[in-house]
Amino acid sequence: MVSVLGPHDEYLRILERELDAEIHVRGNEVTFSGTPEAVTAAADVLTELITIVRTGQGLAADTVERVLGMAGSNDVSASEVLTHDILSSRGKTIRAKTLNQKRYVDAIDAHTVIFGIGPAGTGKTYLAVAKAVQALQAKQVNRIILTRPAIEAGERLGFLPGTLNDKIDPYLRPLYDALHDMLDPESVPKLLTSGTIEVAPLAYMRGRTLNDAFIILDEAQNTSAEQMKMFLTRLGFGSKIVVTGDVTQIDLPGGVRSGLTVVEEILDGVGDIAFCRLTSHDVVRHKLVGRIVAAYDRFEARVAPGRTQR
Repeated sequence: MVSVLGPHDEYLRILERELDAEIHVRGNEVTFSGTPEAVTAAADVLTELITIVRTGQGLAADTVERVLGMAGSNDVSASEVLTHDILSSRGKTIRAKTLNQKRYVDAIDAHTVIFGIGPAGTGKTYLAVAKAVQALQAKQVNRIILTRPAIEAGERLGFLPGTLNDKIDPYLRPLYDALHDMLDPESVPKLLTSGTIEVAPLAYMRGRTLNDAFIILDEAQNTSAEQMKMFLTRLGFGSKIVVTGDVTQIDLPGGVRSGLTVVEEILDGVGDIAFCRLTSHDVVRHKLVGRIVAAYDRFEARVAPGRTQR
């Protein structure tokens, strides 16, 4: 009961705040009162929490809030989402934390080309890298290729100190960070040196055919339509492509339309391609990040309802 209700009844207070039913706890017995709908919803949430505890995973305040957020979904149970392991490394287990993240992960399993579109902090890139590492370890692919456009640098790239690799490294750093979270730090340089893992700017993809590879294009909102076409046509036999981006954070110069904003219209009806959208509700960083993203969405909708996205 302590595991379910939390230390000093922390989780119980969250349930009391978010649920419409009244909750009464006496010993190991929990009683709900209220409308039939409210009581049923509360019982379902408590059942999910108990199921998670029984897996040995344990609960935290954010887990309770995520279970509440998934309440009422008919697709899959919250406990199934939150206990499904994607990758385990160095005592850390990576799992989907929201229903949309679970749909995104399932789409990666089921399709050859997958687009993950959503705001910062929704796990688009992190989960894609986790699935890439899982595929490499299962020998489903021979290598992982991670790429991003270095568009933020523009003409300033030439003024940065060091070699070309030194100059583009800051734009690829988030991909390195994800790799270090999922692999032994000692093995990452070896995998990079051997070419088993390649981290490179998008321009390096031109003219190549990528077979038996798990390929991730990050920050895809900063690709032009021509660059997006170039990248997607790199797909070779036995490969999978995941494209991630946030259409609200486009850094392209004026007049250049983002390839990510038009690709769904272009590829509509093409088989074996999935588009997964994540929202501020799927932000898994500090809870304030989700509120910031939602506030910006409301602001954009209010001040520029007729403005077209670049």
